[in-house]
Amino acid sequence: MRQVVLDTETTGLSPENGDRILEIGCVELINRKLTGNNLHFYINPERDSHEEALKVHGISSEFLKDKPKFAQISSELLAYLNNAQVIIHNAPFDIGFLNKELERLSLQSLTHYVTGVIDTLSMAKEIYPGKRNSLDALCDRLEVDNSGRTLHGALLDAELLADVYINMTRGQDALLIEVDQSDASQEKTKNIDFTNIDLPVIFATEDELQKHEDILLQIDKSSQGKSVWRLLHSV
Repeated sequence: MRQVVLDTETTGLSPENGDRILEIGCVELINRKLTGNNLHFYINPERDSHEEALKVHGISSEFLKDKPKFAQISSELLAYLNNAQVIIHNAPFDIGFLNKELERLSLQSLTHYVTGVIDTLSMAKEIYPGKRNSLDALCDRLEVDNSGRTLHGALLDAELLADVYINMTRGQDALLIEVDQSDASQEKTKNIDFTNIDLPVIFATEDELQKHEDILLQIDKSSQGKSVWRLLHSV
C-alpha cells in the first residue's frame, strides 16, 4: 500500500479570498515504511503572505520570487500523488487550497487523482477526545522528536506527521506481515490433533477484574458514556 503524507504552507487562511500555496512537502510510505522518496517544492504564490502567516512559516516573498509557480510543478505533483492514499493533518484546509490551485488550471479536484484521504486531526480527536491534537501536541504525546521545529515547514511537518501517523496506528502493524511467497509455496499444511491435549483455563483474579473495570470506567468517561460495551449492556 502506497501512502503520501502531505503538508502545505500558505500566504493566509482563505483560498477563496486569493490566498495561495507557497510550499508543499510530501513523504512517501510503502506498507507503512518510510521510503525516502519525498517531494518538496517552494512555490511563487504571486502575492505576499499575510503578517500572521509570515510569523508561522517565516518564508519571505523575496525568497519565493524566483521559485516556480504552481502551474509549473502541478504535473510532477499529480504524478507523484497518483493512486496514493494521502494523509493530511486538518485535511479540509490543505485540500481546499490544492483544489483551488487545480481549479485555476482547469484540472479536476485532488480526490480524482488519489485513492483516498486520511485526516489525522479527525483521527486524533476520536482517539484522544477532549485533548489538544495539534501536530506539536501529538508529537509530545507520542514521543516524536519535534525539537527542530521552530517554524512551520511543509516537508519537516510532513515528516513529523508520518511518524505521528505510524505511532497512532501502530496496532495495525500486525495486519501487514510480509510473506515471502517463494518460501510459503514450499510449506505443507500440517494437521495437528488437539483432542488429547488438556488446556488449562486460567480465570482472572478479583484484583485483576477490578483493575479491568477501572480501565473500562476511564474509557467510558473519556467517551462521555458512548462506550460500545455500555450501550450493549443497556439494551
